[in-house]
Amino acid sequence: MSTTFGCHEPGSVSMNIILLRPEDWLDENIVCIDDRRHEHIRGILKAQMGERLRVGSLGRLRGSGTVVKLSDEHTHLQIDLVDPPLPRHPCDLILALPRPKMLRRVFRTAAEMGVSHLYLINSARVEKSYWQSPLLQPDRIDAALIAGLERAGDTVLPQVHLYPRFKPFIEDQLPGLIGSRACWIAHPGAPEALATQSAEGLIMLGPEGGFIPYEVDLAKSVGAKAVRLSDRILSVDTAVTAALSQSSRAS
Repeated sequence: MSTTFGCHEPGSVSMNIILLRPEDWLDENIVCIDDRRHEHIRGILKAQMGERLRVGSLGRLRGSGTVVKLSDEHTHLQIDLVDPPLPRHPCDLILALPRPKMLRRVFRTAAEMGVSHLYLINSARVEKSYWQSPLLQPDRIDAALIAGLERAGDTVLPQVHLYPRFKPFIEDQLPGLIGSRACWIAHPGAPEALATQSAEGLIMLGPEGGFIPYEVDLAKSVGAKAVRLSDRILSVDTAVTAALSQSSRAS
């Protein structure tokens, strides 16, 4: 019997965990998979009977699944879940809605980095048409987030919240979200760097071109602190990765 424990090989699709859904379970120990995960197990992993794969129950524990049946149509795994989800990132993310071509990457990165909550908000530099993107449909959001979880080997989906009006979000929602936490708003030229801050909190990132001064001032009026990410101008998806990496180290 093989004891290989893996879910990825060089050059394959980045699925480092097989995520299990409630409908997969045949009984309390066995799951049946017959979709793209099955194709990944057969075509990419080339799993054999008795092989152990990394698995996780979506939103719950992680562990291993032993292949007990393998056919052209489906894979049966015997499941042993003993490990908790990976730790959450210490910061939630508030992001001006990016253009659709970047949005999928942002969802994936948020899931990979273990963000608990992602708030997508409006801004003066956000095109109104962005809010009509099919990528904001719940099933498309979940698909992008799950791709991030599969790459990171995690099981917990970030919660995505949509706020298409800037001022009501800042005035009515942000103070409650801050509570006793810190809140930082990225603003080029700010005297302090995000990397020097040390606390759990919220990170606000603007659109391409950044938040306009009025938006920065309004956020500061309810408790946000302006910080800089870099002396360079960063694209939105790069800024998301930089901010989450810097705040993780700071905490």
